[in-house]
Amino acid sequence: MARAQGVESIPAAVRGAAERFGEVEALVDGPVRLTFGQLAERVREMARMFVAVGVRPGDRVALNSPNSHHWVLAALGASYAGATLIPVNTRFTGVESAELLHRSKARALVVADEFLGVDRLAGIHEAAGEGPGEVVAGLPELRAVLRVPLGTASPAGPGVHDWDEIAGLAAKVPEAEVERRADAVTADDLADVLFTSGTTGRAKGVMSLHRQSLGVAAAWAECGAVRKGDRYLLVNPFSHSFGYKAGILVCLLTGTTMLPQAIFDAAGTLDVIDTERISILAAAPTIFQTLLHAPERGGRELPGLRLAVTGAATVPVALVERMRSDLGFDTVLTAYGLTEAVVATMCRPGDDAETVAHTCGRGAAGFEVAVVDADGREMPPGQAGEVVLRGPNVMRGYLDDPGATAHAIDADGRLHTGDIGVLDEHGYLRITDRLKDMYVCGGFNVYPAEVEQALAYLDGVRDVAVIGVPHERLGEVGKAYVVGDDSLTEEAVLAFCKQRLANFKLPRSVEFVGELPRNASGKILKRVLAER
Repeated sequence: MARAQGVESIPAAVRGAAERFGEVEALVDGPVRLTFGQLAERVREMARMFVAVGVRPGDRVALNSPNSHHWVLAALGASYAGATLIPVNTRFTGVESAELLHRSKARALVVADEFLGVDRLAGIHEAAGEGPGEVVAGLPELRAVLRVPLGTASPAGPGVHDWDEIAGLAAKVPEAEVERRADAVTADDLADVLFTSGTTGRAKGVMSLHRQSLGVAAAWAECGAVRKGDRYLLVNPFSHSFGYKAGILVCLLTGTTMLPQAIFDAAGTLDVIDTERISILAAAPTIFQTLLHAPERGGRELPGLRLAVTGAATVPVALVERMRSDLGFDTVLTAYGLTEAVVATMCRPGDDAETVAHTCGRGAAGFEVAVVDADGREMPPGQAGEVVLRGPNVMRGYLDDPGATAHAIDADGRLHTGDIGVLDEHGYLRITDRLKDMYVCGGFNVYPAEVEQALAYLDGVRDVAVIGVPHERLGEVGKAYVVGDDSLTEEAVLAFCKQRLANFKLPRSVEFVGELPRNASGKILKRVLAER
């Protein structure tokens, strides 16, 4: 689905939501409660504020703030003013954030004054260094900063505005000006640039058009049968496509209430699910594992829960079954995507637990999904190869990086994902690993995700990651990093594997850890494990 019911742009989606769902609750964040009609009014005010501080059509507006109503209003307001959105991961250091502002040539920055004990604006000032810049030295394109009031603010400098100044700034710009700008935004204008997680090397800026961002959101909503009146707890960071496009934009298109959560906390999340009658929760598998094991859950019933969406190379069947039986979800779906495509495959309601756990569904959002060998030839069902995607929602390319774009998208328009997968005869995809994660043991290819899937069935294992480590005779062998109960031993883990895996796939050692290193999107940082 390339567009959602004829919606061409994000500004048009804001207007359409106000018209179709005007009195439906749109956004709940603590004491802030807005209907879709009120949301549209606040978005227009934000757009006028951006115009007042010098944002022009096509300019970039960066957001460096956690999930909250501020992020939603700022993001939609920037789009309404004709700007391109640049989400910045709140876990990024000042150096990383300053680099993204420089590379994107951001004209305005919306930033949390303090979050998780860090003054992000101060970090950007420190990292940007010397050089021209009206607001921040070293960032000549940046003309205005808007601070989100989450903590203690440092003194404001030139061009720095506080949240309570929005109305006054907006009053300087006629409403007709932002309506004209919103009218001018087309389906083929650049909507956003999302930077990849940067787990290996420099982060790349993924460019998407308005029709593409809306298209993947509409497809996600259709697969999950999302409907008006649903209430969606948004725990995935808005700086990630899972939180922004499969979150905010899904709600905007369907009349679903957004409930952003800045920090995941099991006890607090359970309380919100209960009191706000949450019906949708989309998150990494570790979030659901945490909720299942949380002592605060006890025997509490959560009757509102309807739809869960998760995704990873390893989703144990037992987890899917317990999400249904213990947490009470009517439907549990897995999906597969990446920043360059957002959502490529997705399960459908009615798929059984085995299918949901062992596959990530079939093609969605108009994607053609294929598996190819090293020479680009398509592999038959049941045989592994690199997953390639072609369709209307493949990214437009990497920001200012034609070389990387040409490497990722071939002459036939196929996006090479770097993921290894297998398609079955029904078109359902199973991701077996990343190309870069595969290692060779004694001449045999080993995909760590297969070993991780097996270990997920061992009682007491809560989380696991497997990597290849050097071995004098075999080249590489597996090492398992396990988060589990105190009763587990290395001998028990290895014996369990021996019963289920071929000899060349067996880990040769086990290390027990308190937690696995992950980035803000929940991906395990295997390079960190490899460096140990």
